[in-house]
Parts: sequence; structure tokens; C-alpha cells
Amino acid sequence: MSNRVKNQSNESTAKKRQRRFTAPGILVAVIITVVHVGFALMLLRAQLLPAKYMVPACIALFALLVLEIFLVSNHKHKGRFWTGFVLSLIMTAVLLLGGLYLNRGVQTLSNITKGEQVDCIDVYVLQEDPAQSLEDTRDYTFGVFKCPDYEHVEETIQHINKELGGEIRVETYSKLTDMIDALMDDEVDAIITREGYLGLLNDMEGYETAKDQLRSVYQLEFRDKLVEKPKNDSKTDTFTVYMSGIDTYGDVSARSRSDVNILATINPKTHQILLLSTPRDYFVPLSISNGIPDKLTHAGIYGVDVSMDTVGMIYGIDMDYFFRVNFSGFKDIIDSLGGITVYSDYEFAVDGFYYSQGENHMDGASALRFARERYSFSEGDRQRGRNQMAVIQGVINKALSPEILKNYNSLLSAVEGNFETSVPYNMVASLVRDQLNHGGDWNIVTYSVNGTGGYEIPYSMSQYAYVMYPDESTVAVAKDLIQQVYDGKVITQP
Repeated sequence: MSNRVKNQSNESTAKKRQRRFTAPGILVAVIITVVHVGFALMLLRAQLLPAKYMVPACIALFALLVLEIFLVSNHKHKGRFWTGFVLSLIMTAVLLLGGLYLNRGVQTLSNITKGEQVDCIDVYVLQEDPAQSLEDTRDYTFGVFKCPDYEHVEETIQHINKELGGEIRVETYSKLTDMIDALMDDEVDAIITREGYLGLLNDMEGYETAKDQLRSVYQLEFRDKLVEKPKNDSKTDTFTVYMSGIDTYGDVSARSRSDVNILATINPKTHQILLLSTPRDYFVPLSISNGIPDKLTHAGIYGVDVSMDTVGMIYGIDMDYFFRVNFSGFKDIIDSLGGITVYSDYEFAVDGFYYSQGENHMDGASALRFARERYSFSEGDRQRGRNQMAVIQGVINKALSPEILKNYNSLLSAVEGNFETSVPYNMVASLVRDQLNHGGDWNIVTYSVNGTGGYEIPYSMSQYAYVMYPDESTVAVAKDLIQQVYDGKVITQP
């Protein structure tokens, strides 16, 4: 064989060896390229990092990728190859884990951004009634309360007719108490009503235990999309959020009395937050009551949109968004934060919980009891509103601290299913970017409007109940504080 043929054969063998040895390097390079590029795209999609962090992060990712590819590409230097392989393995693990955390956070924020509410219509019988299902009520007479938003009750009746294969007998009542009386006096065998209305019975003399005597044998659930209101273009920076704490332990989207009614007016540019509490018993017209006053808490029975509109009527502004949390979610969120520090105006003890005057470290259970207590104070519900805002301040302060990273997973689990907001994801991302970009503390000012007690027949009730007549001078102060935040002024505690 000639030298030329031998040389060609040797070159061919060398090329085969080169291809064989570079194949692992090529495979590693492809994998790490996909991982690095995928993570960079996730960062961009999340929109959480400001440009001053996003650009260096992408440059660093690209530089690391180039270094890793360089190290694993040369098979002749095994030490360098294995160094690159180990580095690539570590970076892949870090980026995949970071990607999972990032994706979960984005997904959770997307899931809690909703514009819907749940309306549950039940068929109730007395506890001692033998009926266990809808089928067992085939020959019953049903009492129905002709409530202001009757459409879902009508749909439920139609659905029951279809289920039972015939039209049921229905007796209609203009008052909730008349319907309950009819059931108790055996004038009807069952009632069809919204679950949220039964909460009204707790405030009615002679009906405090009526709800406990009822048992649901059938429930139909309606999920309604809320109509999204266009954002006022003149308020591109500052916005107002209605914060509602509902009095249930179930679905956070359920229509229910709103026991917490707090406005948060937020100016991201000046880092001003005004928390404004309105007592639950404020006696004001609801947006759907044609000028007839009702307790503010009852607005939630008709939907969070009615609560938003009603509170907006009090202060002469449009609500931009809402936050809503139920009591079980409230407790879980605080526990997931590792507890919060809350300032108490008074020293008091209730149900085994002790609160000193000044700062107190609270877990979810103690913070929930603190936020719900009113009988320990001479100002009752007004002090409860202040305490609720103190708890919110504690949550905000903890959420803005680096400690939140230690409880990232548990916080996401607590938020999902227990917390709901109409604030769009891009708005949340913008606030996160702004905080990372500029940092700094927020000036949080709280204020509670006041009033005097009395007894009236509210729009949603059929007998006299305790109400609070608004003190218009305090409402005027609240309006002025809101306007100051919108005007970009630094507000101080009144």
C-alpha cells in the first residue's frame, strides 16, 4: 500500500475518532443551550425584572453558556471537558429549579387574577326532615324568597323541574323571614334560597339560630364573570383597590357578607399607600337598592361588584380593582409568611390570645382573632377596622422583606385558592419591577371613617337592626386624603 493511501486511511480513522469523541460535547452543548435560552425566555415572559437587572442577567447567562460550550467541546483535554461537564450539570440543575419556581409563581399570580364570583343556590329542609336528596323532595312544596337578584333562583327552579320531571309547587315570599317562618310552621316543606342570604338571619332578633336548624339536600352553583371596567386613563399611575374580607371559610369567590371593607389607594411613583377602613354597619344606599340604605356588609351578598360600586359611591371615586380573601385564607397566608409584626393600640386578651400594647408577633390564628375582635373596645367596630389595617400593614412589611424568599413555596400554596384579585398580572409585574428597580420603604397611612349608632330596617332585612350613620366630616377627610395620594403629595397620619 502506498504512503498516500496509508495517510488517507490514517486521516479517515482520526476523523472518525474525532467525531466519536466530540459527540458527547455536542450533546451537552445542545442541552445546555436549550436550558439557558429557555430560562432567559421565562425571565422575559415573567416581566418581573427591571431592565437594569434583566440585561446583566441575560449577558451572564450567555457568557456562562459560551464558557460551558468551550469547556466541553474539546475532547483532547479530558480535565477541561469534565470541568465543563460538571459546571454544565450544576447550571442545568440550578436553572431548571429556578425555572420551576419562576413558573409556579407566574402561574399562581395568573390563577388568582380572576373576574368571577360564585353564587350557590340551595334547597334546604329542617334538620329533622327525612329527605336526604332532591329526589326525596319530589312531592314537597317549596318556599322561595323573591330576592332582588332573583335570576339564579329562577334558573334553579327550572333545573329542579327538569331533574324531577315535572313542575314543583312554589310559594313566593317578599321577605326572607316570612319564608323562614313558613318552613318552621310547616306551611312549606323546603325552601330554595341563596346560601349567602342565610347569614342575614344571624342579625335578626328571634332568628339567630334559624340557620343551624336547616340542612341542604341540593345545591346548584353558578359562576358569573364580572364585567371588567375600563381603567380611567387619567389615573395611569395611582390606583385604588377595594379589599374585601368575606365571612366564610369556603370558596373565596362566593357571594357573602363583606366584614372587611378597606380601600387601598396606591401611588407607585411616590411610594404612598392610604388604607381607608369603612365600618361594616355603615348605613348607606347600595348601588342596586334604588337609594334605600342598607348595611355596607350586605352589599357583598349581591356580589363584589356591588360592594365596589357602593364604597365608590361613599367616597366619590371609581374602584379600579379588588382583592378578596376569606378567613381561612387570611390565616394560611400569614402562617406561610412565618408570622407578622402588628402594632396594637390596646392591651387586651380574648379566647386565650393575649395582645400587649405596642408591637406583637402574630401567627395566622392570633392575627385572625385580633382582626375580628370588637367587643374588647369602647369603639367596637371602628377599632376593629383599625386593627384590620394594622394587620394589612404587617403583611405588606413582611412581603417587602427578603424573608419572604424563605417561605416562597408555602406562600404560593396559601395564596392559591384563598386569595383572589382583579388586578391584572401585568400590573402586579410592574409593581414588582418598580420595587426591585427603586427599592425603598413605602409610606403607609391609615384612616377610619366614623359614625353614630342607631336602629333602622336595612334594605336587605325585614326588621330593625343596628346600623351606623356616617359622620360626613370624617368622610370628607377620607376624600381629601385620597385626592392627596392621586395628586402625588406626601400624606401624614391625620
